[in-house]
Amino acid sequence: MNLSTLIHTHGYWLLAAGCFLEGETILLLAGVAVGLGYLNPWAVFAIAVAAGFAGDQFFFWLGRRYGARILTRWPTLVRKALHIHRLVEKYDALVVIGVRFAYGLRIAGPIVIGMSAVPLRRLMAFNLIGAVLWAAVVAGLGWAFGEAAERLLGEVQQMEQWLLGGLAALGAIVWLLHFVRRR
Repeated sequence: MNLSTLIHTHGYWLLAAGCFLEGETILLLAGVAVGLGYLNPWAVFAIAVAAGFAGDQFFFWLGRRYGARILTRWPTLVRKALHIHRLVEKYDALVVIGVRFAYGLRIAGPIVIGMSAVPLRRLMAFNLIGAVLWAAVVAGLGWAFGEAAERLLGEVQQMEQWLLGGLAALGAIVWLLHFVRRR
């Protein structure tokens, strides 16, 4: 089984799972796969928007329902929560849209926003706007990178495993450094 077959077989559901949770790395890789011709750009965009929206709605709900318990369980979130809460009071729409672009706040941000008094319909509307912008920007960057890599390297198929593996390793290293720094 080659990389192309793996991406065609598992790419879309992995994209959905990744975008439901953190998402940036897997969406960037999906954009690269679009640029290399392995995935459909409209399918990647639609899945990223739907899964990103659903993921944040889930975490908003967790914040509404269990926010105080979550902050008690993970006291390191309290500092972030206070900062986000102050921002939500002043700029709720911008915070709901922008939190998905803030590295390290993709899950904590919606939980804290869910604890706020932002009405559910307003939250959903701005979450959808944020999901559309996020999917377009991140997948677009990956797509542009894939296109540029193919042009620069000529026939990328000989190097695709190294290229995608390197991007995946870079994403894992960034995540690991962030995880270690949190501890």
